[in-house]
Amino acid sequence: MSSSKHQEHNNGDSPSSSKPANPILPQLLQSITLKFEDVEYSVKLRSPKATCFGSNGASITRTILNGATGMVRPGEVLAMLGPSGSGKTTLLTALAGRLSGNITGNITYNGNPFCGSIKRNIGFVPQDDLFYAHLTVVETLTYAAMLRLPKTLTKAEKLEQVEMVINEMGLSKCRNVWIGSPLLRGISGGERKRVSIGHEIIMNPSVVLLDEPTSGLDSTTAERIAGTLRRLARGGRTVVMTIHQPSARIYAMVDKVLVMSEGSSIYSGDAGRVVEYFEFIGYGAHGGLNFVNPADFLLDLANGIALASDTKEDDTQQGEFPEDRQTAIKQSLISIYRTNLYPSLKAEIQAEPQSDSPPLFTSQQERWACSWWDQFVVLLSRGLKERKHESYSGSRIFHTMSISIIAGILWWRSSLSNLQDQVGLLFVLAVNSSIFPIYMAVFEFPKEQSILNKERASSMYRLSSYFMARTVIDLPMELLLPAMFVTVPYWMSGLKRSASKFILTLVVTLLNVLTAQGLGLALGAILMDAKQASTFASVITMGFLMLGGFYIGHLPGFIAWLKYLSYCHHTFKLLLGIQYTENETYGCGAGLQCRVMDFPSIKLVGVGGKWLSVAVLVLMAVGFRVVAYVALRVGQPLWLRFKLIFL
Repeated sequence: MSSSKHQEHNNGDSPSSSKPANPILPQLLQSITLKFEDVEYSVKLRSPKATCFGSNGASITRTILNGATGMVRPGEVLAMLGPSGSGKTTLLTALAGRLSGNITGNITYNGNPFCGSIKRNIGFVPQDDLFYAHLTVVETLTYAAMLRLPKTLTKAEKLEQVEMVINEMGLSKCRNVWIGSPLLRGISGGERKRVSIGHEIIMNPSVVLLDEPTSGLDSTTAERIAGTLRRLARGGRTVVMTIHQPSARIYAMVDKVLVMSEGSSIYSGDAGRVVEYFEFIGYGAHGGLNFVNPADFLLDLANGIALASDTKEDDTQQGEFPEDRQTAIKQSLISIYRTNLYPSLKAEIQAEPQSDSPPLFTSQQERWACSWWDQFVVLLSRGLKERKHESYSGSRIFHTMSISIIAGILWWRSSLSNLQDQVGLLFVLAVNSSIFPIYMAVFEFPKEQSILNKERASSMYRLSSYFMARTVIDLPMELLLPAMFVTVPYWMSGLKRSASKFILTLVVTLLNVLTAQGLGLALGAILMDAKQASTFASVITMGFLMLGGFYIGHLPGFIAWLKYLSYCHHTFKLLLGIQYTENETYGCGAGLQCRVMDFPSIKLVGVGGKWLSVAVLVLMAVGFRVVAYVALRVGQPLWLRFKLIFL
């Protein structure tokens, strides 16, 4: 396709001549002109000679962005092209206000710098489609609408908005299908990508930023996605996307292109004039564009593979371009861009009139679309719907019931004459009720880290509302199965058949579950790595188990205090205190009766200070969760912060 045909195509479907396709909440849409000038970003890399005791060499600074400049108006689609590692995703992340570190240059939205209140007016679609696997398409979009749409809209209006997005994105046929995951069959890749776009445009953003929206899709599906983005732009939005290697048909839907090479620009402007520009500076496409996809031609240039006027046809293969020649071509293109195109581009940006639209958001209170309580309720509902599939799975129920029945059979009708057996059963209740919760909890935050970071970056909800919803969800989800585990062996064994003692035993056991679960959540939030967290959990669990008082009675004096840090020790002590009284006796020989409190295992543990043990368990259950919340608030894994101190 020639450049003239491309220009005719664009002129025939210009933003001014096309009508918006199914505008979504048009009364809330505000036009935004996005400008970025001389954006630079670099990172410091650790020297190869550095050791854990210090650095023997200077740090290496790598430039990721070097003077990226461009402008996108409402109704336009800007495509960022370039090879892998050219800085496309970094620039897109910077435009979305999600790039940490020191960024130089100017990025403005209608002439205003980025701030937290503007974030809600920007839709950012990452390359990875991050959703909960057990939610359907309509459920996923409904929860997004409840969290992201303004509180001035009623629930019915928000649901109507969901239906509009489903129709606009062509998701009607899969609306009631699970999103799915690599281990759970769900919607197709193209449908997931459309859900990702719908998830962002549901709050009617003025700017839509997309990272590789067509990656991993077949050509037909990719073209449909590009067509959808074009319709969104024609509805008055500003659309920017990175795209690795678009087809000629997708390229024809783009209004502007920014071609990047090693962090620098080699072209920024109208898509229809890009070939004409490179022909003018002496880097034309061999054979004309009747035989070359414009995007392929641009990627060759960005990689330093160019056909100069004195180059033979046989030299056009990549293998014939040595690395030093590719580097020279790229540096030449960057230099020519800075000399010829950059000044006119800067003049165009500076001459662009300021928008007369009212400010996007002026109040910090409007940063959140809904109140804390509304966020909590929505997140609670979503979490219950997602977690029920894993918490009440058949394998977990089978596991719990099997062990409880086996324990009931092994301790069937055990009496005080076999006091050692009863003490062993109480210790099993204390230990087994804590093992499974801690190993389940360590996976929670690492597993949801990507989704949590994505949704928090979009200002969907407060971290506190998410954390409280997660804490409340854990109560019915994680306490029912341990309660079942305690109930079966308690009544099958010879433990005291007293409703009050059973209820107290159940309460102490569930408090033990909450404590162990809190420890697992804290480890997962601190390390944010499931494997490392599970390793630490196994070490701590074994240590607490050995300090519980059943296996070892006489600890060396210098570590005897560690048993008071073991929730297994406090739980075991409370269970013994509930089951046995001070004056109770048992048959300890032929015609002999001995005090239960004098039994070696019970005497070593002791049953005094019950309320202190309860207070310790409550403090641990709450304290571990506070630590988990602080770790999530900090963001970066705490272990990494300590590690960096020694680098």
